[in-house]
Amino acid sequence: MRVMKAAVLAVIGVLLVFSAAMAADTVKIGMLVPLTGPAAADGASALGSVQIALDQVNAAGGVLGKQVELVYYDDRGDTKDAVALAHKIIEQDKIVAFVAGSYSLPTRSVAPIFQEEEVPLVAAYAIHPDVTRAGDYCFRNGFLGLVEGKAAGYAAHKLLGGKRVALLTSDNDFGQTLVLGFKQYKDKFAPDLEIVSEQTYPVSEKDYKPYLSKIKELNPDVIFASGYYFQTGPMLRQARELGIDTKIVGEEGADSPKLMEIAGDNAEGFYIVTNFDRDDPRDVVQNFLKEYRERHKIEPDMVGASAYDAFMIIVEAIRTAESTEGAKIRDAIAGLKDYNGLTGLIGGFDEIGEVVKPVQVQVVKDGVFRHFGVVTEPELIQP
Repeated sequence: MRVMKAAVLAVIGVLLVFSAAMAADTVKIGMLVPLTGPAAADGASALGSVQIALDQVNAAGGVLGKQVELVYYDDRGDTKDAVALAHKIIEQDKIVAFVAGSYSLPTRSVAPIFQEEEVPLVAAYAIHPDVTRAGDYCFRNGFLGLVEGKAAGYAAHKLLGGKRVALLTSDNDFGQTLVLGFKQYKDKFAPDLEIVSEQTYPVSEKDYKPYLSKIKELNPDVIFASGYYFQTGPMLRQARELGIDTKIVGEEGADSPKLMEIAGDNAEGFYIVTNFDRDDPRDVVQNFLKEYRERHKIEPDMVGASAYDAFMIIVEAIRTAESTEGAKIRDAIAGLKDYNGLTGLIGGFDEIGEVVKPVQVQVVKDGVFRHFGVVTEPELIQP
């Protein structure tokens, strides 16, 4: 019996050593995404896009002579789930860096954890300023909400010629930050721009007609309607049902093929400021579009493109650092310059980890987002 126990223990020991060796043969990058709940479409897009990036990296030989392993979990867009999973992915899975593929509330909740553990974090599309305020291990490839809000102001004022604007926004971190940026644009660059109405609606809202009826009476030139696709889609449909033909500007939260499924033809002529130009002729963009459409049979969106870039930025940093040490990866991300990203030519990151790159303006034509304009003014795109 003792001989058998010894043999079993020996086998277990060999297996543990073998497992550890196998684990050492991969470079683990972590990711949290909302795969269930109201944000599931965004989570699926982010994950599907990162898996394309993962396959491309591994097909080219991986990094540091090893294959890359993606470790991901569903945070449901929930803060409590995200915090628990952040500890698990760091302590148990031993990742070397992290793609934050979720919304602002869960991302800003986990950012201090990654900062404390010195694991580099790159937020794909969460816009709240607290994400990068957590510390020097936290970066953002998507736009800070204030930048996006200023770009929306520019689009409404300069590109669409608006002089009287109504604001209708989701009453959460996302909406509040965007409106603050919009007002910053008005105060500094367009004092003649008049905000004739400012309304907020709860995240769970389904009936937007009471808000829209008030706006209709005021007859503004442009409506800045910020919200996620599951909010903006019904809003567009209800606005047109009320006979409102005013130009409507949204933002990256509405950048989803689901918007057109919900709004139908009512989405035509809807403008957004976002992180992704589908008409960009660069190979990195067109190859991604082709691959994504073939794999998923739907149109790609900003969420996926931003998550793809966040993952690739980490991979590039590991290659540059020639290391999986957190501090060296962090320094390599901070030093990144003129990176040929899917979401544009990334000039680099500022001193607090915010990306510097142009803001894209898209418009719905024939049921898909197309290029309309771009915001490049340094005072607007600088965080």
